[in-house]
Amino acid sequence: MPVHPSPPFNALAARQLREALGMAPGHVAYGLRAQYGLNIGPDLVVAWERGQRAPDSQEVTALAGVLWCAVGDLIAAPNTLREHRMARGLAAPDLARMVGVDAGAYQRMEDAQRWRGNERQSAALSEVLGLSPREFVTATGRDEDLAEMLRSAVTTRWQAYVRPIAKLIPVQRRELEDILQRLHTDYQSRMMSTLSWSGGDSGDGAKGREFLDDILSHFWQLAR
Repeated sequence: MPVHPSPPFNALAARQLREALGMAPGHVAYGLRAQYGLNIGPDLVVAWERGQRAPDSQEVTALAGVLWCAVGDLIAAPNTLREHRMARGLAAPDLARMVGVDAGAYQRMEDAQRWRGNERQSAALSEVLGLSPREFVTATGRDEDLAEMLRSAVTTRWQAYVRPIAKLIPVQRRELEDILQRLHTDYQSRMMSTLSWSGGDSGDGAKGREFLDDILSHFWQLAR
């Protein structure tokens, strides 16, 4: 039996949409049974709306049909690839076709929360799902990969990491070069201050470690 993971459900929106249609929880439950064959009672509908339970992806899609709304209207801010796809109301095979990926391969990547498409497919994915660079990195499971490369870039030669990072994130090459250079300069200046008696640091590199620990935040502050 297939597993349908729960997306981040917007309980308040579900209740407001139901009330706007003049429906009671029982009417929603009836629609879910009659139209989609889901054995769901009014009590479960109420539990969804109170945030006590969360519908899975199949149930959210059916609920959107009953409430005459888009799936995205019932989902809180999406993070994963599956959540972004659902928010756009796209089936996995359709998205796979639109970005030029085999449907089976796409489904495996989505299930593993690990995108492995090439640069062209990544650009298509970002465009179809309307992802910002930051959303793309998070949705494709690349946050830690990016953080590791950024740490290496600022502590060694940043120029050597332009190309590898460009493969991870859809950012213009010239903009990326400018960001890496600025991050490198910032990090090196912090480290230099630890070597100075007037730096106000104990000399153990604490400022540099703090910068590296929060490297993703520093990066996104510079990335447009």
